[in-house]
Amino acid sequence: MHPLFCSAVRESIRERLGMLRVVSMASLSLKNVKKIYPHNGDDAKKKKKKKGEPEKKTNLQVTDKGVVAVQEFNLDIADKEFIVLVGPSGCGKSTTLRMIAGLEDISEGELWIGDRIVNDVPPKDRDIAMVFQNYALYPHMTVYDNMAFALKLRKTPKDQIDKAVKEAAEILDITQYLGRKPKALSGGQRQRVAIGRAIVRAPQVMLMDEPLSNLDAKLRNQMRAEIIKLREKIQTTFIYVTHDQTEAMTLGDRIVIMKDGFIQQIGTPQEVFNHPYNLFVAGFIGTPQMNFFDAKLVKANGKYAVKLANLTVELSEEKQKALTANKVAEQEIVLGVRPEHITLEQTGIDSKVDVSEMMGSSVHLHVTAMGRDVVVVVSTMNMTGAEVSALIGGAAVKFNFGGHVCHVFNKETGINLEA
Repeated sequence: MHPLFCSAVRESIRERLGMLRVVSMASLSLKNVKKIYPHNGDDAKKKKKKKGEPEKKTNLQVTDKGVVAVQEFNLDIADKEFIVLVGPSGCGKSTTLRMIAGLEDISEGELWIGDRIVNDVPPKDRDIAMVFQNYALYPHMTVYDNMAFALKLRKTPKDQIDKAVKEAAEILDITQYLGRKPKALSGGQRQRVAIGRAIVRAPQVMLMDEPLSNLDAKLRNQMRAEIIKLREKIQTTFIYVTHDQTEAMTLGDRIVIMKDGFIQQIGTPQEVFNHPYNLFVAGFIGTPQMNFFDAKLVKANGKYAVKLANLTVELSEEKQKALTANKVAEQEIVLGVRPEHITLEQTGIDSKVDVSEMMGSSVHLHVTAMGRDVVVVVSTMNMTGAEVSALIGGAAVKFNFGGHVCHVFNKETGINLEA
């Protein structure tokens, strides 16, 4: 968790940005929020499709009112919290952000910012700022003018504008670019300008819609670090949208994982990693993706264990307690084990290496076992060069895992049996 600043420090930062004013607490609450896109009148055209033409598939719910893009979204966001909405394309995360911003109407439910409901409040009166994926800078304006533009519209005094822009530029390390136009900047510099334009307004809520997706991998890593530093310097509630689970895990106080318009799980990065609520969350969070096996949950002498191929692995005490509390019966399950939690042993499940990917401090093995592809991450720290070189395509290896790293899911519903 990132530290929260005391009231005196908050006011000091706002003063540095030239935006001293009295603000209400920037907590947010979304209560049963829905977004429904009405039918667009193309139904008749769809009926005229040629016979045998494949139909486009969507997992979003279609009702008489239209397509439901966001389903009964419920979330309370604390003042100064950093929330990340994450999920695959089309899951509803950007639509949710745009409803908070006021760029999309809320079909059903209520949005509260502080102590007021803002469903019908225009975007300019919500005291929010938004950073877009494509920067959205004015190409004919200098960096300084881009950052100052919103304050000029508010008729803020020139000395306050100058102070706010220069202080924001100093925080973001773009002071030397204030006289340039966007076309003379790199992607990372443009994104800093876009962020600077937002923070000079000292908004109660900062919205970020996939701001790093247009940057290369190295620059994304640098900008993630910059956003973490920025969060510690300005006292604002952040809501950040991404499809990149690495960004979600490194930035968020809490993560909201979405799929097909539904919230799948809300929790800290560690909670969703260690205790995924269902198969979707388990497979989405973590790189490489969690391995899944068809297995059986058995109970002997009062203890739960999983049976897989020639292995019987007794579960950890923590998992025993959770399964016992839920009165879980013996059953066929989907067993999940993360690649980094699998070890190569002298005894275990027989497998054959198909592909070996050297990653420096580790090697990623794609092996075939029990008729399926399994990924194993092996640390090379304590291995000799000869041992690492032996892990090539065609090599026979055995793997094993402990009971503390097993995740057991209901085969029908996909829900974690410990939940």
